[in-house]
Parts: sequence; C-alpha cells; structure tokens
Amino acid sequence: LSDLDLLVHRRREAAGEPAGLLVLFHGRGTDEHDLHPLLDALDLKRTLLGVTPRGPLHMPPGGNHWYVVREVGYPDADTFATTFATVQAWLAALAEETGIPPGRTILGGFSQGAVMTYALGLRKGRPDWAGLVGLSGFIPEVEGFELDLEQPIPPVAIGHGTHDPVIGVEFSRDARRRIEAAGGRVLYRESPMGHSVDPEYLAEIHPWLVSLPAAAGA
Repeated sequence: LSDLDLLVHRRREAAGEPAGLLVLFHGRGTDEHDLHPLLDALDLKRTLLGVTPRGPLHMPPGGNHWYVVREVGYPDADTFATTFATVQAWLAALAEETGIPPGRTILGGFSQGAVMTYALGLRKGRPDWAGLVGLSGFIPEVEGFELDLEQPIPPVAIGHGTHDPVIGVEFSRDARRRIEAAGGRVLYRESPMGHSVDPEYLAEIHPWLVSLPAAAGA
C-alpha cells in the first residue's frame, strides 16, 4: 500500500492535462462526496485535477471527522496531530503520483476542512502552496503545533456566515486580520447565513482561483 491509500478519496479529472491540483476537505460528519460538487463550481473549465479526501476518524454522531472537537478554536491535540501527519503523508503521495507540486496545488475546505486547510497552509515549515480557501472555519490553536505567519503566505479566500451558530464569524474575521497583518492577500466575504457555503461567494472565488498561477499552469 502507498501513502495514497491512507485516505479514501474521490477524484474529478481535468478536461485535459491538469494545470494544477485542487484539494477540498469536508466538514465534520460528512465524507468525500460532500464537497465534490464544489470542484466544478470553483473550477468551471476543469483546468485542475480535483480531489476530495475523507476524514480518517469515524465517531458519533456519525460520519467522518478530522479531529475530536473539545472547544471551538482548539482541536483535540492527539487526534489533530495524528490526522495532520496522515494528511501530510497523503498529500506528498498525491503530489508524487500526479506530478503536481505544492506550488500548483490549492487547498480548501469547509468547517473542520477549513481548519485543516489553515493548518496545512500556514504551518511552520510549510511548502509554498498556490492558494488556500477557508470556508466557515478558524486558524487552529493546538498544543505542540506551530503556525508561521511569515511571508510568503499563499493567497487566501475566506468566507463565513454572519449567523453561524457552530463556528462564529469572529473566527474568520480574526483569520483575515492575522493574515493581512502578516502581508498576505485575502479575498474576504461575509454572508447573511448560518453554517453553510454561500453559492454567490463560490462564484466570486472562481475568477480569483482562475487568476492563480496554479490554475493557469504557470
């Protein structure tokens, strides 16, 4: 077995030779099928290879998870660390199998998936990812896990519902503030909705994503 088998995942092939890679991490309690439709919404012309992995933890109340929730903003350290190492190994195997490096890879996610995106994209010693998409999530604070908000920071798109009862909008406001304070570029939008994805913001992310070097094959 290769490290590519560490996570069950679903692929959406590019229309031709992929210019880059788009990986979307689902939210708590769902699976690799949940955000799969977003691949087409974000990448209308299918210039990118799209992949949606499944969280490795299965627990109550059902579905798949990336870590155990102790307190919003502060993932359980043990499950987070184990999952993080697994995802890192899986992403490295995906890059090797596809021949698409991190510099042409965009990471994104919703809720817990956004948390994983921030962690992977802003961690100390990170590769230079092409871009990050964080929907209704937060930059995690985890004992033993180091972030590095120093340049270069990849371009980041952040969206959040102002009526979100699960993860408050203040977490995305804080993420925006911290990334911009570090010199990062943020496409930001708040929507009058709860804990869900705004289709109008997806339409706004599309041209932003297309402008990234990964989508253009640069």
